[in-house]
Amino acid sequence: MADDKKTKKKVKEYKPGKSCPKCGSRLADHEDRMTCGKCGYTEWKKGKEVS
Repeated sequence: MADDKKTKKKVKEYKPGKSCPKCGSRLADHEDRMTCGKCGYTEWKKGKEVS
């Protein structure tokens, strides 16, 4: 490997998200909903049309 091609990877800043009211895990932020991958809890965002 060539050492001359070392580049630093940019790391996104941590932003605390909304937590699940059922199990306490962090909710995944989708375009039209907030979803918990652990227990399946879903919160739909207002003002978004589902097509």
